[in-house]
Amino acid sequence: MVTTQMAASSISAKGFVSFEGLRSTSNVKIASFGTLKQNMRFFHGLVVKAATVVAPKYTSVKPLSDRVLVKIKTAEEKTVGGILLPTTAQSNPQGGEIVAVGEGRLIGKSKVEISVKTGTQVLYSKYVGTEVQFDGSKHLILKEDDLVGILETEDIKDLQPLNDRVLIKVAEAEEKTAGGLFLSESSKERPSIGTVVAVGPGPLDEEGNRTLLSVSPGNTVLYSKYAGNDFKGADGSDYITLRASDVMAVLS
Repeated sequence: MVTTQMAASSISAKGFVSFEGLRSTSNVKIASFGTLKQNMRFFHGLVVKAATVVAPKYTSVKPLSDRVLVKIKTAEEKTVGGILLPTTAQSNPQGGEIVAVGEGRLIGKSKVEISVKTGTQVLYSKYVGTEVQFDGSKHLILKEDDLVGILETEDIKDLQPLNDRVLIKVAEAEEKTAGGLFLSESSKERPSIGTVVAVGPGPLDEEGNRTLLSVSPGNTVLYSKYAGNDFKGADGSDYITLRASDVMAVLS
């Protein structure tokens, strides 16, 4: 039996909902847990699963309803400086190319088509969809609503959010305490305030029409700590994408 001690300070729980359904091929005994990070509220619903391999005799995959098929972007194998990265250090991509789309869905009596076209470069939420190994490449089948936005460049600031998504540039963390003491990097609290960079066209109502969002580019907003997906901009700035419902207030 293998005994594993998990120190939660080394685990990032953002976006995790739970460990319910986690399966392991080895007999693992959890000996103890360290102190959980403040942003780790719970693990409920995380499922670890391998990609579904589609046999070579099948030459196409056609998504149904409001689903899309995304060819996953290959993980970076080198740093910007050209240093080769080991497999364990390669970041898991959250983007790819739309290669097939479903026929859309019915909202009331209206047929609503998929808003993205094949060939579009998109970002998607973490931990969504079903991974499929097809035609020698990794793909992901997911609902259109799980797409975060369209990104045709390498810089997250150029993201065009979809549906009810919002792109926010995160405010700089406080360098000092109220008493004037400098904070170390480890003790700086991650801010939940930022500036809206771009917004999606809004969600669909029961008649298939778009509902405008209540925030606009340029707004300074307060948002939930436990929502969204984090990204690093080309200039080193932090960005987050989240649903408009996770924006709690506009600051002025």
